[in-house]
Amino acid sequence: MTNTAPLLTPATSSAVAPALPLLSRESGDSLVDQIVRTVKSRIDDKLLRTGARMPSIRQFSDTHGVSRFTVVEAYDRLVAQGFLESRRGSGFYVRERSPVAGGNNTSTVARSLSQELDQQSFDTSAPSLDVVWLVRNMFRQMPAYKMPGAGLLPPDWLDGELLGNAVRAVGRQNQALLLTYGTPQGFLPLRQQLQLKLAELEIAAPPEQIVMTAGVTQGLDIVARHFLRPGDVIFVDDPAWFLMFGSFSALGAKVVGIPRLADGPDIVKLAELAALHKPRLYVITSVLHNPSSTSLSAAKAFQILRIAEEYDFTIVEDDVYCDMHPGAGIQPATRLAALDQLHRVIYLGGFSKTLSANLRVGFIATSPELARHLADRKMLSTLTTSELGERVIYKILSEGHYRKHTERLRNRLGTVRDKVIRQMERVGLDTGNPSPIGMFVWVDAGRDTNVLTEKAMAQGFLLAPGSLFSPNQLPSSKMRINVAAMADPGIWRFLESEIKSA
Repeated sequence: MTNTAPLLTPATSSAVAPALPLLSRESGDSLVDQIVRTVKSRIDDKLLRTGARMPSIRQFSDTHGVSRFTVVEAYDRLVAQGFLESRRGSGFYVRERSPVAGGNNTSTVARSLSQELDQQSFDTSAPSLDVVWLVRNMFRQMPAYKMPGAGLLPPDWLDGELLGNAVRAVGRQNQALLLTYGTPQGFLPLRQQLQLKLAELEIAAPPEQIVMTAGVTQGLDIVARHFLRPGDVIFVDDPAWFLMFGSFSALGAKVVGIPRLADGPDIVKLAELAALHKPRLYVITSVLHNPSSTSLSAAKAFQILRIAEEYDFTIVEDDVYCDMHPGAGIQPATRLAALDQLHRVIYLGGFSKTLSANLRVGFIATSPELARHLADRKMLSTLTTSELGERVIYKILSEGHYRKHTERLRNRLGTVRDKVIRQMERVGLDTGNPSPIGMFVWVDAGRDTNVLTEKAMAQGFLLAPGSLFSPNQLPSSKMRINVAAMADPGIWRFLESEIKSA
């Protein structure tokens, strides 16, 4: 049934909102959404002028036969989005809008933002191809299948329903718990759940040794700020996750790359450089290394710990891809933290890759004393992390849904990975001896991948050139490919054309 009263019957005022289209109770949209959408449209089309007074909540409710709660929610949304303003004791009025927010409709705002990003991102001359360039482009509003250089699984690979159900369930809990700060070390039940998870990896870490963070990125930053002083040396794998290079350099540290081989770092180089530089930290990904998806062998793991002991540096083990590894049956998965039991090794983990990058939930596992220090440092920079996100992750982990979800991800990755690698070889990319698991392949294009990346961006595809994965950022023929983001036929046509014509 359609409401026969015109939406927004004019209130008694010299400048009032004119009548608008009718409310429909059969459209499938909520009454609140209909009111908000219609008012926004009329304001954008200049049919509702700045300063026009809206009908009072009672007038609107009585005229249209809707509850006052519906009107209040609709008006509140319009105020929050900048379309109306509330004047105490007088009512609601159409708000004067800035040129940026006042386009013809909401898609105008999106186009404006997109154009701004495009102007920043398409300046692809060689000097601009740096870590900031890649990170900026990763956050452009591009379809996931146009971004084989990105570091996340496409949204349709993840379980939005699982996450949405958990968010709604947490929202129905005692709301007072969601209105205050969390605890400095993080939501205790989640830390207790992580203790069980780490025990499966043979890492003993009671809750007091775990500090929750806003993802692994913040975990690395907290650790680096605790240990590093200007002039200190920090070791990283070469190649490795690019974002930390700039972060560590900004702290005044000297970043030194350790050549990464198929089974871990070059041990001879590690020992030589440790003797020369006396590093404070060594950041390493033991399992499903980014960008190669290779993992550390047991022999290399023992040698790394021996060298760290000899030259007295701390190891930071980034295990964010932990749950994409199926276990020791296919590829060894030796973790330094399991061998060391958190004496000289600081272990980092998180859920950005498998559940949601948006929630920003990660953690640090370390010794009891260092956990207290890192929690204090975390408080100095961010007070606490979001307990809302931590409660959502806890619910998913504690109810057993996570294990099945990650098993589905691993199976799908395995199926897609084989096909993508075969196709890479057909178009002329050298995959070497690729890892059989993981989301990345480190390929050799046989040409400068900075140039290749520029050409790909001009056609609307984001690649990740190898130069960005090394601290020295020298030109490279390597690049990282995300196998889950290779479903667009256009990227294959582009690669085949460019590689075979080189």
